[in-house]
Amino acid sequence: MRTLIVYGSTQGQTHEIAEFVAERWRDRGHDVAVLDAALIGSTLDPLHYDVTLVAASLHAGAYQPAVVRFVRDRAASLASITSAFVSVSLSAAGNDAGDLAGLKHADEAFFARTGWHPAHVHHAAGALAYTHYHVVLRWFMKRIARARGASTDTSRDYEFTDYAALARFLVTLLATAEQPAPGLPRPGQIEARWANR
Repeated sequence: MRTLIVYGSTQGQTHEIAEFVAERWRDRGHDVAVLDAALIGSTLDPLHYDVTLVAASLHAGAYQPAVVRFVRDRAASLASITSAFVSVSLSAAGNDAGDLAGLKHADEAFFARTGWHPAHVHHAAGALAYTHYHVVLRWFMKRIARARGASTDTSRDYEFTDYAALARFLVTLLATAEQPAPGLPRPGQIEARWANR
C-alpha cells in the first residue's frame, strides 16, 4: 500500500515516532512517505495514498499550526480514506485526571477546528527533552516534573513513549486499511490505474 505520514515536531520526539511508524510499515513491504507538515505544499492530497497518519505534539494546550493547516485543508480527503491521528504529549505519560482532561479538550478543539474526526486515535507519551529546551522552558518543565514526581536532572532527556503500544495500534490500523469495503478499490489502487493508462 501507499502510505503517508505527516508530522509536526517541536523538540524532535514526534519526528522519531513518525520514523518508527515508517520503519514498521516499510518492514511490511509498504511504500512510505514521511513529511514535515511545515514543509508540505498545497498540492499534496491524501487521496493519493491508501493510509495517512498524522502525528503532532501537544504544547501549551495546542498542536502545531502547520499540522492544523494541513488537516483543515484536507479534512474531506482524510475522511475518505483510512486515516489516523497520533497525539504526542507528556499528559499521556501518566494518570493525572487534570492532564487527561486537558488532553481530551485539546483533541476535541483540534478536531472541531479542522473538521476531521479520525476513527483511529492513539495517545503516545512524549519526552522530557531538557537538553533541547531554552532556559525558561527548562525551568518551567523542571517545575512540572517535580510536581509529577518525574526526574528533574536537566543534564539528560527522558523518553516515555510506549513503542509496543504504538506498534499494536499500527497493526490494527493497517488491518483496517487492508480490508476495504467489498467491491471498492483502495484509493491508492485508483491512482495506480490512472497512472498506468
